[in-house]
Amino acid sequence: MNTSFYIAKRYLFSRKSTHAINIISGISMLGVFVGSAALVIILSVFNGFESVIVTMYNNFTPQLKIEPKQGKTFNPNTAYFNSLHKNKALSSYTEVLEEHALVKYGGKQMISTIKGVSDEFLNNATLDSTIQKGSFTLRKNNQPYAVVGAIVEGNLGVNVQDGLTALQIYSPTRGSSNDLIPLDEFKTRYIYPSGVFSIQQDFDDMVITPLSFARDLLDQPVNVSSIELNFKPGTNVDAVQNDIKSKLDTRFTVKNRYEQNTELYKILHLEKASTYLILTFILMIAIFNIVGSLTMLVMDKQKDIAILTGLGATARTIQGIFFFEGMLITMIGCITGMFVGLIFSLAQQYFQMIKMGGMLNAYPVEIKINDFLLVFLTVTVIGCIASGISARLSLKGLADIKQDL
Repeated sequence: MNTSFYIAKRYLFSRKSTHAINIISGISMLGVFVGSAALVIILSVFNGFESVIVTMYNNFTPQLKIEPKQGKTFNPNTAYFNSLHKNKALSSYTEVLEEHALVKYGGKQMISTIKGVSDEFLNNATLDSTIQKGSFTLRKNNQPYAVVGAIVEGNLGVNVQDGLTALQIYSPTRGSSNDLIPLDEFKTRYIYPSGVFSIQQDFDDMVITPLSFARDLLDQPVNVSSIELNFKPGTNVDAVQNDIKSKLDTRFTVKNRYEQNTELYKILHLEKASTYLILTFILMIAIFNIVGSLTMLVMDKQKDIAILTGLGATARTIQGIFFFEGMLITMIGCITGMFVGLIFSLAQQYFQMIKMGGMLNAYPVEIKINDFLLVFLTVTVIGCIASGISARLSLKGLADIKQDL
């Protein structure tokens, strides 16, 4: 066994002549323990929230989305799109026509996004998980129905149980120039709500209707705003995306889920990184308490240092003793902290001990091995720096001590 490590281990668990050194060493270890456990738990909770939010977005966001680079609409009736529709890897091929319109219900009104979708939109089995009231029904008995977002419901007071009050949707009439009768410049259509969905603010101001209804309202018999593609499990979506890009001309963009929600992912990663940096700074303060405890240990063991050097111990050996002492304090605190953080995260994941209001019953937790490696690496680097500073102090005044002996 390495001599420096062996002596450092004996110093760590032996009683010091000054009892305060034991207390300070214990406090240093406790600080590392609490900081490491907190990092593991907080990062796991952030993983849980990120997973929940991304899952909610994915329930509504297609795996690939084809849009025109210029203009709002394009003609989907081309040879390539027709062949793409027949791709056996597809689980849904949805034509979408989307535009802003004025929506009225009762005596209230608001500007909302009308999203007309073709029938294959309902092939997404996760849509029902977004429903808060009613059902995700777009057509019944050959009559169109609308599913409204939670913001639309809240602003207009939509009641999906009221079968007598319909949504009134107003859209500018294409090519109209009748300034004398303003109402003639708008096309009005009526549609009954069948359900209310809730995902995130970006989507909750939508009114989803059948594509035929949106075509009639917006006077777009052929063109669409986008084509949304979802694939069967096991499909290499990245390879399909690259293939579509290579076959479409430069007038179109093909976006995956990350590219459709770039800001969302940036915000999630920024929040997690910010929290990590704040907790790391607190952990740094806790770990640097080791400098104080090791400095006192050096003072307590000065005679031992002088005797060891007299027996032939090199400066490297003496410094190694106190370096390993600091690293032992750091590693014991770190490993036990991560273990307790893991146990707590697993308990929260399976028993949901800490509750929260709203759509989530309890704080979500997702454990990732990368977080443990990050915490271990962070604590190790800071511990090395703190232990190295303390080890350099161990040789100061050594000549005077040897003369006294």
